Amino acid sequence: MVLITGATGHIGNVLVKKLYEVGEKIRIFVLPNEDTSIFDDMEIEIYYGDIRNYNDIREASKDVDIIYHLAAIISILPWKNDLVYSVNINGVENIIKAMKETNVKKLLYVSSVHAFAEIEKGATIDENTPIDPDLTSGAYGKSKAIATLKVFNAVKNNEINATIVCPSGVIGPYDYKFSEIGKVFKSFLEGNLKYCVDGAFDFVDVRDVANGIIKAAKYGKNGEIYILSGENITMRKIFYYLNQITQKNYKIKFINPSSAYFVSYLTLFNYLSSSRKNLSLSPYSVHTLLRYYKFSHKKAEKDFGYNPRPLYESLKDTIAWIQEYYKLSIKKEV
Repeated sequence: MVLITGATGHIGNVLVKKLYEVGEKIRIFVLPNEDTSIFDDMEIEIYYGDIRNYNDIREASKDVDIIYHLAAIISILPWKNDLVYSVNINGVENIIKAMKETNVKKLLYVSSVHAFAEIEKGATIDENTPIDPDLTSGAYGKSKAIATLKVFNAVKNNEINATIVCPSGVIGPYDYKFSEIGKVFKSFLEGNLKYCVDGAFDFVDVRDVANGIIKAAKYGKNGEIYILSGENITMRKIFYYLNQITQKNYKIKFINPSSAYFVSYLTLFNYLSSSRKNLSLSPYSVHTLLRYYKFSHKKAEKDFGYNPRPLYESLKDTIAWIQEYYKLSIKKEV
């Protein structure tokens, strides 16, 4: 029996389906009001609870061999910082405690590349880069760094067996809840995206991340951390690809780095005052896109054959899925 937290998220729902396809007995842990209809045709156990409530996670951990812990709050809104810390850190603490009490054999913890220390711009980050909450930005990155260190310490103290993976920017189909990047793609398809930061980041297909998680759980070493990255790409090239894929010629205005932060704060103000809640350009996203980091997945490639697909293929499948799932009416060129 495996337990998966965060099962209805982008990575989570793909992971559930992949494990189900290979015959795993699955239990998912979701919030009481969570929509689980995407799993209606699957025979899986559903536990409802809150990751911050120890008794909930303890009950869900009984008779489980491995926990895939994905549940987390990803927010770029500063007023949600307390929630981010509470879920991302307290959740890990509860998982570790429950594992010890219910004798769970293994934890596969999904952290993030944002947990790594922010070194010089344009550097290549690998698993030797420090995990230090004081050297990363934003509540999400800091919370993931703290939680990752808690997992490391639990392994070091022989309390649990655990392997940690750190995906980069996840894209791909089956993004039912619409991640921030998913909203960007949808906005582009609708012809509503006008501006983007002239930056770059590493993006990876959700299906490759799910495969990497499964391989890391099986072949990853105890106490080790693995980066699951894809391809470093500029935003200019992403939208060039999107225009190719959709056969459109949407003109995107790229904001230079010197103006990007100013524009992002205006966008944040507009988000607060508008009924249309779409924060496509936030101060944190600007910061991320202007660090120009590359993330090496050589260790995962070496230890368990991790091999992400080309990003163009991911973008093509993402667009096809959005068009099919939401039945969008793409604006015709005049």
